[in-house]
Amino acid sequence: MTSAPEITARPSTADAAVPTRGRRPGLYREISRGAYAVIAVCGMVVLLLAWWAYAKFGNTNPLFLPTPDRVARRFVDYAGGDLLTDAAASFNRVTIGFLLSSAMAVPLGLLVGTVRPAEAAIEPTMGFIRYMPAVAFVPLTIIWIGVGEEQKWLVIWIGTFFTQVLMVMDNVKRVRRELVDVGYTLGLSDVSVLWRIVVPAASPAIWDTLRITLGWAWTWLVLAEVVAADDGLGHRVTLAQRYLQTDTIFVALIVIGLIGLVMDQAMKVLGRRLFRWAERGNA
Repeated sequence: MTSAPEITARPSTADAAVPTRGRRPGLYREISRGAYAVIAVCGMVVLLLAWWAYAKFGNTNPLFLPTPDRVARRFVDYAGGDLLTDAAASFNRVTIGFLLSSAMAVPLGLLVGTVRPAEAAIEPTMGFIRYMPAVAFVPLTIIWIGVGEEQKWLVIWIGTFFTQVLMVMDNVKRVRRELVDVGYTLGLSDVSVLWRIVVPAASPAIWDTLRITLGWAWTWLVLAEVVAADDGLGHRVTLAQRYLQTDTIFVALIVIGLIGLVMDQAMKVLGRRLFRWAERGNA
């Protein structure tokens, strides 16, 4: 007489995902928007206090590290003068250079990420060029197209385009292959699979890539405005450097950071509205 087979109970995947009773998860735990805002403000206040304390009581030359109140006074003076003109000029240059780069990088990244021969032909070149410092291209851009606005757009384009292509390629490669296989099973063509499956699935990640590289575009702004610029925040930094006006440099850098932060948050909010389905899928 054979004995009954031994049955061993194993926890299901759902059971394994439930945290131990009495223990609150710490990693990836959500907090309210109000708590997030309070923590963010506290972080900025701590940074300002540390800056003030070191500049006030540390063994530093105020010419090299001005106090926050001195920077605030310089900001008021600058705001009553050319601040809006400089900020508008820099904003236009970054926006145009970034849009030109993105408009070219996203389609090329889609191609490289989905077509292996295109990847073999383009990806090594993109990887090679992206390690070249953009500052080394400044003399070449002047020789190629002069010192007009186009030269500044080109510097920002060079600083963002090549890495954008590779990041979009990586976003596309991370699309679940099962989705692509379902499209082919339903008889869709290559173009239909690309536009109806790959592009929608990769769009949230591509949007995040654009958010990240927008910050890079602002980092190249000072370099773009170093040569033959009559206005702009980067131009203001260059002038202040010549006369050791470190308070003006701090003001320009803070304004650049604030404009970049506003643009980043605007893209984040817009991304949430455009890709609500992605957030629901990750919930």
